[in-house]
Amino acid sequence: MLVRLMYCSRSAPGVDGEELALLLRQCRSHNGDAGITGMLCFSEGLFIQVLEGGRAAVNQLYQRILADTRHTDVVLLVYEEISQRRFAGWTMGQVNMARINTAMLLKYSERPSLDPYSVSGRVTMALFEEMLATASVVGDR
Repeated sequence: MLVRLMYCSRSAPGVDGEELALLLRQCRSHNGDAGITGMLCFSEGLFIQVLEGGRAAVNQLYQRILADTRHTDVVLLVYEEISQRRFAGWTMGQVNMARINTAMLLKYSERPSLDPYSVSGRVTMALFEEMLATASVVGDR
């Protein structure tokens, strides 16, 4: 059974570009072996991540994420059974925030900034789908 999980969190102090690159390498290495696909967005100290795959594999990964000291304030936004993946082409794609214009962000929130804590999980998922559709995702597949 396939599931999709989306969460947001705040980065711990000291998480920078180098730490993010390491995190993405770890995700891509582990996720391919576990059959997990997804997308990660990091902006202004916020993480938003979507994971798709088998229920047991996604649940195990989420438990590791909850214990990861690079995150605080982890909030589950979406957890659902799915019939097909939306992010199947990415072991872990990365949103390139430089490619996002403020109009896209304003379409989904009150301010032109990324704030998953102030909108529903469904709204954040819709924003991710639009980012994917507008080629705002980069990284190894």
